[in-house]
Amino acid sequence: MTVIHSLHRGCSSGYARVMTWFIRFNKPYDVLPQFTDRANADTPRSTLSDFIDLPGVYPAGRLDRDSEGLMLLTDNGQLQAQISDPKHKTAKTYWVQVEGIPDDAALKALRNGVEMKDGLTRPAKARLIEEPQGLWPRTPPIRERQTVPDSWIELTIREGKNRQVRRMTAAVGLPTLRLIRYKIGDWTLDDLEPGQWGSLPMPAVNAAPLRKRDRRPRR
Repeated sequence: MTVIHSLHRGCSSGYARVMTWFIRFNKPYDVLPQFTDRANADTPRSTLSDFIDLPGVYPAGRLDRDSEGLMLLTDNGQLQAQISDPKHKTAKTYWVQVEGIPDDAALKALRNGVEMKDGLTRPAKARLIEEPQGLWPRTPPIRERQTVPDSWIELTIREGKNRQVRRMTAAVGLPTLRLIRYKIGDWTLDDLEPGQWGSLPMPAVNAAPLRKRDRRPRR
């Protein structure tokens, strides 16, 4: 059973050290996907440390400050690399609220690959969906134009170009208004409120030795 937690700035976890931590976290909007904000010492922005107080855990992949949803974190460097290394092509599923309503041609383009400045995107899964049930309100809310309808797309990709989902939808004429990562591999956001994290069973880890570039970054 997954244990759900919610921690806030200044909390002390009080957790005894265990062999390995592997957790999922529902990152709120406007939170940096890291534990420190060295760039803005005078006006610090919200970071993971405002919600997670566990020693030695690091994100397995990033999620932009203006995106929401699922992040996986661990203190196991090999697991971190196994999840985040592009060579493993781990599937990531996003709920994307866009300006406009996609037609069949736009969805086909997203599935087949979109030409961007850094190359053609790999084939993806894309479908039009209703607004996800039980979705929390975003703070602040998205900008809405009364004359332009919006809709939701579920998009699954297996790569991680910079701001890829936003650039893909923009390329087919559908600017992204809100972006929520719902799933990474077999792990989902289910039952996690924004700002909550939950412990997960440790998956099988490739025993290959860590390469120098795979070692965990400093906080």
